Amino acid sequence: MDTLRIATVGTGIIVDWFLEAVAAVEGIEFVGAYSRTLDKARSWGEPRGARLFFDDLTRLAECDEVDAVYVASPNAMHMPQAQVFLAADKHVLAEKPLASNAREAREAFEVARQHDVVLMEGLRTIHTPGFAGVRAAMAEIGDVCSATFRFSKVSSRVPALRAGTLTNTFDPRMAGGGLMDIGVYCVAPMVALWGAPQRVLAMGTTFDVRGIGGDERWPYVELAGEALCDYGSFCVNLSWGKVSDNQLASQVQGTQATLLVENLDRMDALQVVRPVASSKYGAYGSGEGVAEARSFPSMPLLRDELADFVAACAGNRELFQRFERISLDSLAVMDQIREQLGVRFPADE
Repeated sequence: MDTLRIATVGTGIIVDWFLEAVAAVEGIEFVGAYSRTLDKARSWGEPRGARLFFDDLTRLAECDEVDAVYVASPNAMHMPQAQVFLAADKHVLAEKPLASNAREAREAFEVARQHDVVLMEGLRTIHTPGFAGVRAAMAEIGDVCSATFRFSKVSSRVPALRAGTLTNTFDPRMAGGGLMDIGVYCVAPMVALWGAPQRVLAMGTTFDVRGIGGDERWPYVELAGEALCDYGSFCVNLSWGKVSDNQLASQVQGTQATLLVENLDRMDALQVVRPVASSKYGAYGSGEGVAEARSFPSMPLLRDELADFVAACAGNRELFQRFERISLDSLAVMDQIREQLGVRFPADE
């Protein structure tokens, strides 16, 4: 195909960011919008350039004028909806987290292979030039000794939760919680750099939602947490949350230098800090070093992930396979964390 014709599922702000990326990437065109009512699909999609409107997923899947679908619905709906499109020979770019668990994702990737289409997770950070810069810096810092990936941000839904109102963001039935929405930004770069860890030890803060409209079968949602991931010769500390703001950089400490990542969710500014002797005898002090800053141009937020998706749909199966492995291994890590915290979703049953 010369141009990938894509439709969207969802009408949140993330879809507007996605359409900004569509305008910045060659080889893709926004053609259709889905919402739960046809009036909403039309009123939302028409001003943004859509010419096709849907309130039925099957009709969208069967439409010959659509080649691919961007899924930006609540977390628990990503894979059930994606499966409808994959089975109809549509490529799918699904927002993070790709699925509720690794099993659900494996099943969807199998459907994608059977129908020779692409399924990719919209985890923007690991597609960016900044993350390529992180990869390149690994050769400069020597042997990895330890790493810390941290990202915490107060959710606007926290006041509602504390007031007794349950929203999708914190509903276990919707695969909500801090790990799925925020922690994935910590897990995915770790897995992209070093693969799956040998062992995971986790702890975190959970909230009982049964008294505010939750289901007895899935009583807890996780708000924030920490995990230690064992790679044998080094350990990675993950720190995430939706009830507080992190103000510290992420870092990878090596024998020759330390890599600082200022904004884990944007990957736009890095520093390589090399230690220097603090005395004429060559002794080192506490934290002295020479920092080399590296910055990366500001682009539409989802441009890089979309460019990789378009390339994969055009036949670059190496991209498809690489990001499939990252998504599956990341979800496996998150499955282990949730199991240790006692958090379950309907898809786990």
